Amino acid sequence: MKVILLENLRKVGSIGEIIDVKRGFARNYLISKKKALFASKENIKEVEKIKNDLNKRDHDKKNEAKEIENKLRNKEYNIFKLSTENKELYGSVKPTEISKVLEDQENIEINPSLIQPVKEIKSLGLFNVILNLHSEIQVQIKIRVDSQEVNK
Repeated sequence: MKVILLENLRKVGSIGEIIDVKRGFARNYLISKKKALFASKENIKEVEKIKNDLNKRDHDKKNEAKEIENKLRNKEYNIFKLSTENKELYGSVKPTEISKVLEDQENIEINPSLIQPVKEIKSLGLFNVILNLHSEIQVQIKIRVDSQEVNK
């Protein structure tokens, strides 16, 4: 299925580009999230008209992502979780928890879908986490998981 991209997407394409993708990906993700339009003649003409506006909006998003990157680069955040004697967690640390920590401590809202732990966080210790802030900007932070003491 041919679609026209409305924003730059990593490993997919850039604004205004007409690409061929699988029907499910186009319908369920690109079109539903307003990241692309079906490639009809009318839509192609429309995108050509608003391409400059889309590029400006993407540039603004990129600048905002750079500011967040500079603020978060090489920072470390603590999360306290219940753990066993073997230093394993009951459950794991999910991107939603990391997003909440960033919002509470830095006042920065990051969608959990943009948060990508390098490996699953299922034990105590220090873990690297990658934040995909923009199609061209990634930043790495560290999450330290410490044991939460239970009052007996």
